Amino acid sequence: MHPIIARAQLSPNVTRLVVEAPRIAEIRRPGQFVIVRRGPGAERIPLTIADVDRVAGTISLVIQAIGASTHELTSLQVGDAITDIAGPLGKPTELLESGHAVCVGGGVGTAVVYPIAQALAANGVKVTSVIGGRSKEWVIYEEELRASGEVIVCTDDGSYGRPGFVTEALKELCEAGGIDEVFAVGPVPMMRACSELTRPYAIKTTVSLNSIMIDGTGMCGGCRVAIDGKTQYACCDGPEFDGHKVDFRMLADRLNTYREFEQVALERWTAAHAEAH
Repeated sequence: MHPIIARAQLSPNVTRLVVEAPRIAEIRRPGQFVIVRRGPGAERIPLTIADVDRVAGTISLVIQAIGASTHELTSLQVGDAITDIAGPLGKPTELLESGHAVCVGGGVGTAVVYPIAQALAANGVKVTSVIGGRSKEWVIYEEELRASGEVIVCTDDGSYGRPGFVTEALKELCEAGGIDEVFAVGPVPMMRACSELTRPYAIKTTVSLNSIMIDGTGMCGGCRVAIDGKTQYACCDGPEFDGHKVDFRMLADRLNTYREFEQVALERWTAAHAEAH
C-alpha cells in the first residue's frame, strides 16, 4: 500500500498526489513513469513521476481527471492509499550537457516537462519553458519551472501571460535561433504541431508519447507506436521519441480506439458516485 501524504488541486481537472514510494523515489530518473492501480481489479494507469523526495521517500503524481479511473484516483484524499505502484518504467530522458533547451508543456504535459527542465538546469543548460492553458486557472507548474529558467506563459483566451498557443511562442524562439533541443509534451495535436514547426529549423525535438499502456513492460503490445516506419513500444522503448519520426496520425487513431467505452465507464462512475453522496 502507498499512503497519500499530500494532495493539491493544480487546475480544475488536474490533481497532484504526493505518495509514499521510497524504493521508486530512490532510483527514479527524469522522463520515467509508473503504472498505478487504485485497488484490486482496478484499471492500470500510466503516470509520469513529476517529482521525488528521496529523504521523505515520496513521489509526486500529477493526474488529469478524464475517465472513470482517473476520476477515482483524483477523488482520493490524504490518508487514503493506492494499492499498487509499479516502476520506475521507461527509459530516462537523454539530457543535454550544455547549450539551450526549450521545454514546451501543454496542459498536464507541463508536469511531465518539469523534471526534465530541472535536470537540464542542474547540468548547466540554459532552459526556456513555454507552457500553456485555456486560461489562467489551467496553467500549472509555472513557479516551479521558474527555478530552472525563463518561463513564457500562453493562454488560449489571453487572460494570463501572452495570448495564443504555445506553438506561436515556440516559433518566435526558433526564429531567434540558438536552440539545441526542444522537449514538447502535451496533447497529441500540440506535440505534432511543435514537431512540424521545428523541422524546417533542424532542431532536435523530443516528445513523450501518452499511448495506451497495460502492463508497462512491452509484453502486451498495447502501447505500440510507429517511429520512422518501424513499430516500437512506448513503455519500454520510450516514452520519449524523436518527434520528427513519430507517426502522430496512427497514435491519435489508437488513442481514440476506446473512447466510447471510456465514456460509458465514466457515466457509470459518475452515477455511482452521485448515489454514494
